[in-house]
Amino acid sequence: MLILQKIVQAADTAKMTVATEAHTGLTAWIADMATGFIESAGYTGIMVLMMLESMVAPVPSEAVMPFAGFAIYEGTLTWPGVILFSTIGSIIGSLIGYWMGAKGGRPLVEKWGKYLLLDKHDLDITEKWFNKKGDMTVFVCRFIPVVRHVISIPAGMGRMNLMKFSIYTVLGACMWNTILSIAGYYLKENWDQIMKYSHIIDYVIVAVLAIIVIYYGYKLYQNRKKSKQQ
Repeated sequence: MLILQKIVQAADTAKMTVATEAHTGLTAWIADMATGFIESAGYTGIMVLMMLESMVAPVPSEAVMPFAGFAIYEGTLTWPGVILFSTIGSIIGSLIGYWMGAKGGRPLVEKWGKYLLLDKHDLDITEKWFNKKGDMTVFVCRFIPVVRHVISIPAGMGRMNLMKFSIYTVLGACMWNTILSIAGYYLKENWDQIMKYSHIIDYVIVAVLAIIVIYYGYKLYQNRKKSKQQ
């Protein structure tokens, strides 16, 4: 409950911060909004968001960790804190996914996964990949979009050694979170130069957002359609 209150307070603070700053275009507004939220939510917010990403929820790390890098550049967060708490969130979420696979198996995932926009096809691919490539898949998949959201589930279904699973997850998540944070840090360092092309970036962002909305809308429609047929 306290964590949820902190997230809500962070969102309100981020909105107030954005409202008081001058913005030039959609790109700057999103960057200010996201950075303000991360700075306000702090390490707890980063941990919760990365936990959600690792337990199937549609919260991509690419939309979180670069802005943590922004906050590091601005001096409101530190490298050790960001890497530590993001990795803790990743392992907690991954263990929840592992438990879902180990205790509930495929029936549990297929029943409740649709509410988190989990595509059965994505799960099929990930499960086949895990069965073919083995335990090392858990580490490799931390660097692959979509797949990293669900890789913990087939690992749990296959009863992968929990210690090995945890080690691979921590190593992969730590490296991936660090890469994204570094990217965000240097992006912020060159922000003035990047903003010279903000009008072009704005169009790209609008196009990407439209594609994302259409994609998730289609997945939601397909999940509801399948539910009615069952």
